[in-house]
Amino acid sequence: MKSLKRLKLDVFVSIYKLMIENISIEQKFTYTIQNVVATVVTEIEETVDLKIIASAYPDVEYNPDRFPGLVMRVIKPKATSLIFSTGKMVITGMKSPTEAPDVVKQIIARVKKCKISMKNPIITIQNFVVSGDIKCGIDLNKATIVMDNVMYEPEVFPGLIFRMKNPKSVLLLFSTGKIVCTGVKDEETVKLVFEKLYRVVREYGVDMDPSKFEEFEEDEEEMLFL
Repeated sequence: MKSLKRLKLDVFVSIYKLMIENISIEQKFTYTIQNVVATVVTEIEETVDLKIIASAYPDVEYNPDRFPGLVMRVIKPKATSLIFSTGKMVITGMKSPTEAPDVVKQIIARVKKCKISMKNPIITIQNFVVSGDIKCGIDLNKATIVMDNVMYEPEVFPGLIFRMKNPKSVLLLFSTGKIVCTGVKDEETVKLVFEKLYRVVREYGVDMDPSKFEEFEEDEEEMLFL
């Protein structure tokens, strides 16, 4: 009987420790999805005449001498679409992949008013751009020496590029602990990337007191150049 009680206690303690560990990790980093990029393939009856769309809507941009795509913006949810004569689209500026169907629906509706047929859209999420903070400073010079798959040229740019293999992603690390992540296609992977980065920075001993790096804080616009 005592052994059974002891076993139950050990299981409870293990579960409790796991819960505490997960909670502490989530509190140690934060992230925000800044941009979701999607591609769209539609069925068309003939090549889309982008000049007709451009003449119908004064708020679109189309300059075929400079770029073959037409730029059309959606206000809510906020997004920008590049439309090509093949019926393909590239959509950027969304904050969530769930916004993509509504954005595509609005674009196709506007195109349809020009008596141009685009139907059966297939949406593929291609990339997330995420900004985050792992709540500690990072010794970028040391990271260059002890970490693999990194590139750091402070004379050119103050961020270190870290190519994480699993989950596959590209991260831009700043000495303040601010992060820009790209190359992932869903939020679950984003969370896994930040969890791994949180551990890697501490396991390699490149974490530092963030107050030491206050003078190197980057502007938000500079961080989000991706």
